[in-house]
Amino acid sequence: MVADGRGAAMSEAWCDLGTPRAGGVLLIGDHASNHVPLDIDLGIDPALLETHIAIDIGVAEVAALLVEKGAIDAAILGGVSRLVVDCNRDEDAPGTIPIVSDGHAIPGNALTPAAREARLARIFRPYHAHIAKVIAAARPAMILSLHSFTPELASDPEQSRPWDAGVLYNADDRLAGPVIAALASEGLLVGDQQPYSGRLLNATMNRHAEANAIPYVGIEMRQDLVGDAAGQARFADLLTRTLRKAALKLPA
Repeated sequence: MVADGRGAAMSEAWCDLGTPRAGGVLLIGDHASNHVPLDIDLGIDPALLETHIAIDIGVAEVAALLVEKGAIDAAILGGVSRLVVDCNRDEDAPGTIPIVSDGHAIPGNALTPAAREARLARIFRPYHAHIAKVIAAARPAMILSLHSFTPELASDPEQSRPWDAGVLYNADDRLAGPVIAALASEGLLVGDQQPYSGRLLNATMNRHAEANAIPYVGIEMRQDLVGDAAGQARFADLLTRTLRKAALKLPA
């Protein structure tokens, strides 16, 4: 583990912001980085690393602002691009090390079983082990899973994604209703289980929140709304208010 000089602790697999607090709010951002280790060649145009297939645009910046504002106590952010390993998947899922994303081939991910195992052992498992360790040491009252989504898919241009934000959840919906209402009160067009269903795509929260009976919610920000500093500041402000409203719905 190393420090980045700005108060963040990190490894190759993850980066920590803030200080976890028992009874506090923990943010998890699986796809907050577009980093590709130097010894991994994905075989793609480097320009793709700046797009949604490689990173959830705006998540790292919004998370840092939420920590600064005291809206959350700590954040755990993924340390590598989702094209290297998608940590919001089950370990044995085909898309955990994707060979294609939104119509773009990822030829460097056509791995042998041994190479796949090595990458999971190097990044996927340490990432989830770290989250589990943090939660065990300082059990939060609430977990926020923060992502962003593209309004347009190259592989499905007919699909409409008009929402400003989406709210995802699986079996535990304790925070979903209050968060949807709070985001709507901010004037956002909110998608309930959009742009995809949390009942189908919720691996990290299933593992670390639902399995531990910790209230949580997944929030997806539309990436073009958080692609610059002004948009990131706006979402940090409205998420601060949203989290405060949601916290009032938690059991005492």
